[in-house]
Amino acid sequence: MIDLQVRGESGQVLARARGFEWTQELIDLDRAEFPMLAGLCAFSDTVFNWRQVPMLLNDLQRLPDGVIPEPACAAIREFAATVEEGSHLYLWFVGD
Repeated sequence: MIDLQVRGESGQVLARARGFEWTQELIDLDRAEFPMLAGLCAFSDTVFNWRQVPMLLNDLQRLPDGVIPEPACAAIREFAATVEEGSHLYLWFVGD
């Protein structure tokens, strides 16, 4: 399971959401086609800053339906907007 969080610069959790299951489809993503999403790992945390979030959203937009369930995609988009609009905020994908 990979959960989602928005954290501030000092690490405080400002928002959290249940994420999505780690699947073989995610593991098999082509790094050339999905460079940001292909970096996710179920066993560690992955962090995106405000400059990386647009690239992550681009990957998400091109991702085939069902690889990440729509409720999790919606949460990613919502949290990404929070990071882009804020100051010193980060989007965390929290692995087990």
